[in-house]
Amino acid sequence: MCRITRERELNGQKSLETVYAITSLSRQQADARQLLGISLAHWGIENRLFCVRDVTFREDLCRVRQGSGPQVLAAARNTSLTLIRALEYRCVPEAREYFAEHRSQTVSLVRHGRIQ
Repeated sequence: MCRITRERELNGQKSLETVYAITSLSRQQADARQLLGISLAHWGIENRLFCVRDVTFREDLCRVRQGSGPQVLAAARNTSLTLIRALEYRCVPEAREYFAEHRSQTVSLVRHGRIQ
């Protein structure tokens, strides 16, 4: 078990949060620094993928819940993010607008891995 205390500042307001985690790793397998690294890696994935998918594509509001629909939509969203990042867009909504306005280039990117 470990305890992580986080300090964050948002809009000039500082807040402190303490979270607890349970792990199967012993102290010999992972010290405090390694456990912090594991936690940061987890949240890096959350912030880079899941949060981005939810904010950009409103994934949590999607009502598709049966059959293979959820997996197909998740794959499409992941593919979109991969293409957006491959083109080095910093702002995902901006990239979505670009792709919506330039559909032939978007299809070319999906088919050939580049814009022709």
